Amino acid sequence: MWDLDSHLDSQQGNCLRISRRVCLVETMSGHHQHHHSNNRDSRLLPPSASARCQFTPATASCLLHPLATAASGKEDDNSPYDSEENRNEEYEDEEEEEEEEYEEERALGPLKALKVKQMEGLMEEVFETVSSMKRAYVRLQEAHSPWDPERMRAADVAVVTELRKLAVLRERFRRSGGGEGRRKGRRRGGGVASVREVVAPYEAVVEELKKEVKVKDLEVKNLREKLDSAVALTTNGSGEKKPGRSLSKRRLGIQAIAAVPTPELFEAAMVQVREASKSFTSLLLSLMHNAHWDITAAVRSIEAATASTDKYHNTSTTSIVSAHHAKYALESYISRKIFQGFDHETFYMDGSLSSLLNPDQFRRDCFTQYRDMKSMDPTELLGILPSCHFGKFCSKKYLAIVHPKMEESLFGNLEQHSQVQAGNHPRSEFYNEFLGLAKTVWLLHLLAFSLNPAPSQFEASRGAEFHQQYMDSVVKFSGGRVSAGQVVGFPVSPGFKLGNGSVIKARVYLIART
Repeated sequence: MWDLDSHLDSQQGNCLRISRRVCLVETMSGHHQHHHSNNRDSRLLPPSASARCQFTPATASCLLHPLATAASGKEDDNSPYDSEENRNEEYEDEEEEEEEEYEEERALGPLKALKVKQMEGLMEEVFETVSSMKRAYVRLQEAHSPWDPERMRAADVAVVTELRKLAVLRERFRRSGGGEGRRKGRRRGGGVASVREVVAPYEAVVEELKKEVKVKDLEVKNLREKLDSAVALTTNGSGEKKPGRSLSKRRLGIQAIAAVPTPELFEAAMVQVREASKSFTSLLLSLMHNAHWDITAAVRSIEAATASTDKYHNTSTTSIVSAHHAKYALESYISRKIFQGFDHETFYMDGSLSSLLNPDQFRRDCFTQYRDMKSMDPTELLGILPSCHFGKFCSKKYLAIVHPKMEESLFGNLEQHSQVQAGNHPRSEFYNEFLGLAKTVWLLHLLAFSLNPAPSQFEASRGAEFHQQYMDSVVKFSGGRVSAGQVVGFPVSPGFKLGNGSVIKARVYLIART
């Protein structure tokens, strides 16, 4: 009886060990099918144990009903060991993954260090290039004042060279950017954006330089046109002199004009002022006719404004100007407005006294401005520098000549007036014609303050005796000579007495003394 109990205990232990191994296999295999588990169990068991478990009735009984409390205790004691085996296997897998990652990082380490060095070298080149560009831009600014074409070209080439270097560095950065995936894309995008931010101000400078080049091209074009006109005038002369000799003298005259200011240059500028004044007056008068103005009433208003400053004035309500001479009254009004303040260096737009504090330098500056501006299109100039001194002069004189009620009557709105008040310059035909007149007066003013001594301005007074030496009648008399008994009805444009003794006559409208 005792031997039977020992045998049963032994069989019970074997069965418990078998059951634990079956559970372990099922857990690791992800709950495979039952017959597959049995096959694997049979391979794990020793042959004797397998046979005993298979043929002993106690084996099945011990699986369904535990025979002793001790057996249950043994099973509980072995369960933590099984879970610990599972954890050990998981830890081994994690360690293998960490070792693989470490090996990869160790293999990529030198490559990353090399990329970092390359990036540092690239950024150092970028900073050096930007510093060189800043120095080139400073030289470019210094070449503006005083104007030095050679230094301008050299500085321009230097700026463009540095910009090209930056473009090359940008391409290098794009091709050799470090990192992978999004991180690489972010670093690359950030680097390119940073370079673009650095380059953007210099690109704006290049655009400004292109505008200046355009202005210079216009100046060259105008100079060529003037040269062609001068050649045409010379070849169509009286023929008393040889064409070759006349052309040579004409070229010498042009070179002399470009070198220093002369009274002859001032006289030629005054001729241009008169032509521009006539052209603008004709346009304004035609607009008045189209707007159905009472021209006679407008002339009387101009005469009254002129007479209020003279000791001789017409007290009658009739006009002293005939209907077909209304253009002279209108030109007188325009001339008086645009020449007001001509004796001051800035037309009294500010309180500058440079002509008194440093007269020699001021004269040189005025003539330099004259040479730079004489061939420029005023519309193009104001498109680039709308708030320059010339732009302020144009705005001031336009508002003085064209009253808001006049503009509204002529055009039906105050659009041009509003733009001028805002500091802009309209692109209309009327304003462009006005700019032509304003430019000629501005150039004449620059020449006046370039000469030493400066020309003295004079104007005929209403009712004054006619003096042929100082006055020129706008109305031509029969025989070419002014008849006796004529006095000044009103001045049309001022005259000037130059330092060399020559006189530019004042233009006047004459009337009979009675």
